[in-house]
Formats: sequence, structure tokens, C-alpha cells
Amino acid sequence: MAENKIDVAYVANLARLELTPEEQALFQGQLEDIVKYVAKISEVDVSGVEPMMHGRKLVNAFREDEVRPSMAREAALGNAPARVGDEFLLPKIVEGAES
Repeated sequence: MAENKIDVAYVANLARLELTPEEQALFQGQLEDIVKYVAKISEVDVSGVEPMMHGRKLVNAFREDEVRPSMAREAALGNAPARVGDEFLLPKIVEGAES
């Protein structure tokens, strides 16, 4: 495999990071180690392995929807600082276009 040198100063500039020469030298070594590790992993034969999103089989652990007793509406709204009918009235917190 051809050795690719990572230009740490260029990558730092793209990320808008200011690195000292000592930090650049430190990160240079770390990034080269990461690239070597990824190259080593790519040598593993995975031709018989089915692609998957997770390392183990996932099972839906949700319960079935069922109606259950819950807090009374008046009790839930009792501590509301302000309300409109059966709803909480909250101050607008999103900035941007006026609606």
C-alpha cells in the first residue's frame, strides 16, 4: 500500500483549528496510526459476511399500545403558569421568521 501523508495543517485549517507546531506533530503521528489501523482492518476477508447495520441482531422491545389510567387533565394543568383551555400556554422561544 502506498503511504499517504496527511497534511495536518491543511486539515486543521479546514476545521478552523489553530494548532501549534507541537500539536501538529502530535496529531500527525496519531492520524498516521489511525490510517495504518484502517488499512490493517481492510485486509480482513469479509466475503462471507452479510452486511448489517449493527453488530448484533436487534429486536423491537416496545410494548403493545394499550389504554391505561393516567393523570387527570386538571391535575396535569394545575401547575401550569398559564393555559388556554386544555392546553399549556408557553412563551415563544424560537427566533426567526415571525408567524
